[in-house]
This record gives sequence, structure tokens and C-alpha cells, in this order.
Amino acid sequence: MMSEAQKKQTLLVGVLTLVGIGLLAAIFYSSVWWVSLTAPNYPKESFPDGVRIEFHVNGVFNGCELQEKQEIQEEEALDCVHEMDTINHYVGMYPIAAGAPIERAFGQFLITFLAIMLLGFACTKPKARMAILGGGFGILAVWMYLTLFTDNGIAYENKGYIQSLVTALDQNAEENAKEDDEIVLGGIAGALKQSLEESGVEVVLPSQQEKQAAKEKPDDKAALIQQLRETYEVDREKSGGRMAPWNGSLLQVMTWHYDKTLGRYFNNRAEIEPRVAKLHTATVAVFWLLIAAMALLVWGARRNGGLFYWLLVLVPMALPVFFVIDYSAWLWWYGHTLNDMGAFTVKPFMPTVFGDGKVAQFTTHSYPDVGFGLMVLLSLILAVAALIRRKQFRDQG
Repeated sequence: MMSEAQKKQTLLVGVLTLVGIGLLAAIFYSSVWWVSLTAPNYPKESFPDGVRIEFHVNGVFNGCELQEKQEIQEEEALDCVHEMDTINHYVGMYPIAAGAPIERAFGQFLITFLAIMLLGFACTKPKARMAILGGGFGILAVWMYLTLFTDNGIAYENKGYIQSLVTALDQNAEENAKEDDEIVLGGIAGALKQSLEESGVEVVLPSQQEKQAAKEKPDDKAALIQQLRETYEVDREKSGGRMAPWNGSLLQVMTWHYDKTLGRYFNNRAEIEPRVAKLHTATVAVFWLLIAAMALLVWGARRNGGLFYWLLVLVPMALPVFFVIDYSAWLWWYGHTLNDMGAFTVKPFMPTVFGDGKVAQFTTHSYPDVGFGLMVLLSLILAVAALIRRKQFRDQG
């Protein structure tokens, strides 16, 4: 039977753990890191933060905001992810969407995985802990399987991730649209249009309706998925049936999207196809590795103390370290996987991980954002919880 002191310790660890789980949820929806480029051709009046992008757990998003100033007329904020992609591709760098495809797709699963681990850590009774971990991991495993491998599994992904996929595809559409010539009406049709407009009647051409529809970005998740499907079907038709019919599984969508992203500027099939095949294999491998990790943690939860028990708190505690390592590794990949088809040839380089750097006329800025601060706070809170639990176990003998 626990003493009053031990009950207080258990309660305190439980409260700290719940706070930690809340922080995990906040981290998922926060910008963890931001990067911006500044240069003379991006004046501060229009670009107060430069060309800024923000890294989230589930994707990379636009960090530029609409500038509502008298001297600046904008209908919508500049898509700075697209702008940075355009700048980078001149030296042979792949689009931002080519980085961390598995991490972004599995972001929701990894955060949930950590939350379940913390619930197991908070529990002091081995049998109850095994039940919590077994039940939680079981639900997570089913969720992962349905998302990755079943028809329309992409619907089980979070909206932010799907939005980032659509945004990347919109960049392709915008680039293609720039190549289309503007339709100019002449003769009787042009005169009739001008006459109607002068009399106060608004005339909207079919081509203008199509352009307006293209500008209106869908906000509903189902509409976003439908847009992905329509783009996939267009690509499949162009491939002459080489692509498999749409099934909407996450595995199909992410490999197709990765293929399309790699080929946006440098469409060399001999380079792209092996990388897409590796992504497919790696994604399936990560799925099974997570399943194995779940089983191992449930097995290790059968007693208090020991390596597997402490992993339940140490792994979530190390989240900031994992992020910096992964972020740095992908920056290295961007700087050392330069395509020969770039307009300029530069030697492989390591982009700035933290602080300010200089590349040609551009100054780069790379700094942690709110989400990373929440990660550090999470680590501190969990460290306190771990110390309390360690003392509790020691007092119990």
C-alpha cells in the first residue's frame, strides 16, 4: 500500500505527464523552426521577414504574410515556399517538398506514439501499464495500417499534411499557367463584350472562370483530397496507363507526390525512379519498425524500472535533439544532392542550421520557432517527472 508521500508523487508525475501530452499536441500545430532569405531585391517594405518558410511536424508552410499597405497592392500573400524553391533550383537544389517525406507523413503517428509512451510512464502498476500501452499501440497500429495501405487511406491523414501536398502541386499548375497565352477577343465578339461592359453588365469569359477557380484554393479536407485525385488522374492519363489506378492510400499518394516533386525542375527519370522506389521501401520498413517498437515496449512494461520503462520518458524527452538531428541531416541532403541540370554549378555545401549565413547575394536566417521552445519546455517538464518517479521507486526499495 502506498504512503501519502508516494500518492502525492504519483499524482504529481501524472499531472506533469498530462501537461507533456498537451505540449505534444501544441507542438504538432506549431511552427518548430523558420528559415528566411533576405536580399536587396526583396525590400523590407514588402518582405519584412524576407522570403520566410516555417517547418512544422507535418510539413513546410508559407511564412510570408499579406502586406496591407497603401504602396503595396496584394490580393494574397506571396507563396514563399514556392519563391524559395524557385531561388534554390537555379543552383540545382530539389524542391522543399522533396525533404523528409516519411517524417512529414508519419508526423501524426509519431506524436501519438510519444503520447502513448507517456501514458505508460505515468502508470506505476505493470499490468495496467501493459494494458494502456497495448491498447494505445493497438489503435495506433490499426490507424497507421488503414492510412498507409487501404483505399482512400489518405483521408485518415491530418488536413495540414494534405494541404502541404496540394500547395506543392499548385506550384506546378501555376508554372504551367504562365506558359498559356492570354486570350484576346476581337471582331464582333470583342465589340459586344466592350459594349456590354460599358452599359454596366459584367462579362466573365469561360477562360476567366477557369483561372478564378484555379486561384480559389479548397479548404475542406475532402476537397483537397479530390484535387489530389484529379491531378493524379491527369498524370496517369499522360503516362499511358503506366501508373496504377488511384486507390487513395497514403503510400500511393506520397510516392506519387515525391516522384512529381523530384521532377518539377529536373525531370530525369533515371535519377527519380530509383529514389521513389527507395522511398516506397523505406516507408514500409518504418511502418514495421514502429510495430516492432510497440511490441517491444509493451513487453518491457511488465515491471517497474529497467531500460524499457525509462525509455517511455527518455524518448519523448529527447524530442528537441531528434528534431535538430533530422533537420540538419535534411539540410545536408539539400546541399549535397545538387542536380546537374541547375542553371549554375556550385560545389556541395552545408546550409545554415542555426544563425545567419551568406550564399551569393542572399543572407540566410535559420532559427527555432515557438514549437521548438515547446519541445524544450516538454523536455524540462519530463525531466522533473522522471526525477520524481526515480525517487519514488528508490523510496519503495
